[in-house]
Formats: sequence, structure tokens, C-alpha cells
Amino acid sequence: MDTLDDLRRHLQWAIELEHSTIPPYLCALYSVDPGRNPEVVEVVGSVFIEEMLHLALAANLLNAVGGQPRIDDPALLPAYPHPLPHSDGKVQVHLDPFGPEALELFLNIERPASADAAPQTDHYGTIGQFYAAIEAGLRSLCERLGEDAVFTGDPARQVGEMHFRGGSGGVFPVTGLKSALAALAEIVEQGEGAARTEVWDGELDVFHPDREEVAHYYRFQELKHGRRYQAGDTPQTGPTGDVIAIDYSAVQPMRRNPRSADHPEDSPIRAAQQEFNNAYCLLLYLLHEAFNGTPSQMGAAVHHMYVIKSQAQQLMAMPTGDGKTTAGPTFEYVPPEQRP
Repeated sequence: MDTLDDLRRHLQWAIELEHSTIPPYLCALYSVDPGRNPEVVEVVGSVFIEEMLHLALAANLLNAVGGQPRIDDPALLPAYPHPLPHSDGKVQVHLDPFGPEALELFLNIERPASADAAPQTDHYGTIGQFYAAIEAGLRSLCERLGEDAVFTGDPARQVGEMHFRGGSGGVFPVTGLKSALAALAEIVEQGEGAARTEVWDGELDVFHPDREEVAHYYRFQELKHGRRYQAGDTPQTGPTGDVIAIDYSAVQPMRRNPRSADHPEDSPIRAAQQEFNNAYCLLLYLLHEAFNGTPSQMGAAVHHMYVIKSQAQQLMAMPTGDGKTTAGPTFEYVPPEQRP
């Protein structure tokens, strides 16, 4: 990462990376009956919200160094399955309902880097290695060029607040090296832990403020093992605390990696999927505007998430006709000129 253009390119990749986790988390979240699986909704919902916050921090970082975030872009919605953006390709992202397959994917996405893992700017093995490379590049550029030459972005383009319920951490303006490093730390610590030897992310649990919050990787370990982490637990012991009740029968059997082309053009499912895709691309447009000079659009983007939730849940209640599965959102990009 020898130039500012290199840094900007990698921060755009960070936006694509953070967004790549959102569709699979949403499919798992909206496939679950919240009345019968409230703890699953808490865990998956909190991770989804924090990934939205991470996307916002990545956009703030790119704006801070004079870049222009691209959110309403087909690169953010490749066809499924696909590898994590710019990774070594070992983690293939699928759209699945909540269940063991989805949990294994989520654990692979959030897996902490090993203690001796080197930073990697491209073809990374873990997300932590990718962000370590961005941090190293940022520090190096500031040392060589001076902080003022690196942080040339317009402070008015910074998004300072995103009002979500159910997630910890937050979004804050990035104006220099100190706040940039804090943004990178927030992203990594919430994903893999505040230290690679601990399960905690440094925050308090938003649903249970009497206890510390565990990082994303370990929240998914809790769901896999059906137990909470408690004081004294480590990555080696696994979770040994309270039992988490999970009812796998209270999950909509969404077809894996649904595609609108799987259904006739005049079918209700295809029409509903196209409506969802238009709505999701409107969300990308609102986020793009919010990060490119109109921060006031962030409120509209957050409100629009409820429209997307309703449409996704309606799709997951529609049988596909194979006697086994229901339909689901396809997250296919719709070019602006083809939107209603």
C-alpha cells in the first residue's frame, strides 16, 4: 500500500467486504420465528447491526482520506455463491436460512487471525489480516507524507450517527490518524475479539448490560454449542454458561441461494423477488447518497430497512412448489435505469 490511491482502493474493498456479510446475516435473521427463537434473533440481529456500523466506519475512513465511497454499485451484489471479496477464496458466501450450515459460514467469515498471521492486502485468509494491512499502510503513509497530506477529505462528508436498536458500538467521524485507528480497532474487535486470546469485544452486551459482550465469532460459537460464554471462559474452553434454547423447527426452510431466474417471469415469487431487489437497491442508493455528501439520507436508509425486512419475510412464507422449501430474497443488483 505505497500510495494514497492504493489506500483508497483497499478501503473501497473494505466497504465491499463489510457489505458481503449483510445479505447472509439477513437471510438467517429473517428466516427465524422471533417468538420461538428470541435468543437467535438477539445474536444474529446484533451482528447484522454491527456490520452495518462497520460499513459506515469503512465509508468514513475512505471519505477521510479523500476517496469517494461506492455503495450503489454492482460489485456489492455479486451472484451467489461467491468468495469473500478479494480474499483467498476459501470462504464461499451462500444465502441460507438459519441452521448449522449458516452458522459454519458465519464462523468462517468471522474467524480470528492466528497470532502469527501476517497482514495481507489481497488474497487474505482472515478479515483481521486484511484490516491489519490497511492499518500498516495507513501508518506508513502518514509517516512518509505527513498526516495532513493523508487526511484530505471534507469533514462534512462524515456520518456521525446511525440509530439502530440491538447493536453495540457506534459510528464516529474519522478526521485523522487517531480516529482512523479507533475505527479499524472497532471493526476488528467486534468481529474477532478485543485480543486474540479472549472472547470479549470490549463492550457491554446490549441486551444484557450486566455482562460483557462477546465478539461476533464467539457469539456464533454460542449458537453452535447452545451455551453462553461466562466469566473465565476462553476460546479453548468454549462456552460453559447458560443454555441457549434453539428451536430449529421454527425456521423457514428458505431455498439455498435463491435466484429470480428459477421462477417463471409471471410467477408471484419472481415478482416478489424483483420487488425486493428494487427495494434493496434503493437502500444502497440511500447509503451511497449519505456517504457522498448528504448525511441526512442516513435516517431514510435506516427506516427503509423495515421495508426490506417485511418483504424478505413475505418471500420466506411463499412455498417454491418443491414440497420442501420456501422462496427467499435474491439480492440481485438492479441498474438505476431499470428501477421503478
